[in-house]
Amino acid sequence: MTEFKITTRQRVRIEPAQQLELENIQRRHFLRAGLTVGAMSMLTGCNLQDGDQVDKVLWAMSRWNDRVQAWLFSGRKLAPTFARAQITWPFPFNAFYGQDDIPEVDLTSYSLAVSGRIRDKAPWTLESLRKLPQRSDITRLICVEGWSAIGQWGGVPLKTFLEHIGADTTAKFVGFKCADRYYSSLDMPTALHPQTLLALDYADVALPPEYGYPLRVRVPTKLGFKNPKHVVEIFVSNDNPGGYWEDQGYNWFSGI
Repeated sequence: MTEFKITTRQRVRIEPAQQLELENIQRRHFLRAGLTVGAMSMLTGCNLQDGDQVDKVLWAMSRWNDRVQAWLFSGRKLAPTFARAQITWPFPFNAFYGQDDIPEVDLTSYSLAVSGRIRDKAPWTLESLRKLPQRSDITRLICVEGWSAIGQWGGVPLKTFLEHIGADTTAKFVGFKCADRYYSSLDMPTALHPQTLLALDYADVALPPEYGYPLRVRVPTKLGFKNPKHVVEIFVSNDNPGGYWEDQGYNWFSGI
């Protein structure tokens, strides 16, 4: 439990989940211009353990955060890339479950479903995905838990894939459903970023199970939880699909 001093006469207690949300807010670009936890002074007189009123304020701040990050995001600015010698070995496993619970995906029958605001809703096989133009980048994945690691990811630029299926790229969101019950979504500008990949390979070989086989999304402009693994469906929508962690209070945009 952490205490933040709001005024000289009052102290409020912030639950761990609420503290995490504040830390996420502090991490964003607009906070560099001066927003701090002091902005919570608007809550003076409220009990931060009472849920409803505080949740409304925190969610409003998070939505504002999303809008500012979207305004700051550049679809042309590339995330830093690195040399092979800088790759982290071994690249860490990370999920909301342990390695013993990695889903078993039958590669012989696997297909990627597509739905929503697209022209061609035919499913895609791994073989057909590999026939599309490929890209490989060595980039840093940054986890909200505080660690980072550098890895080499190869696959189809998501923009290329969306163009091939006739996706409505004027729509607002691209969502992902996964074999491990995880789900997440991206804003369309991030989905169209040249470094956003449907990753099929890690370090020049097919994705191993712990890294998201047979297909994961690699988004070097986002925090790690915005990089879903074991993807089985992609859809395009004007309704925000949320995400596994986002629906539990994590900032939705989560750019870096």
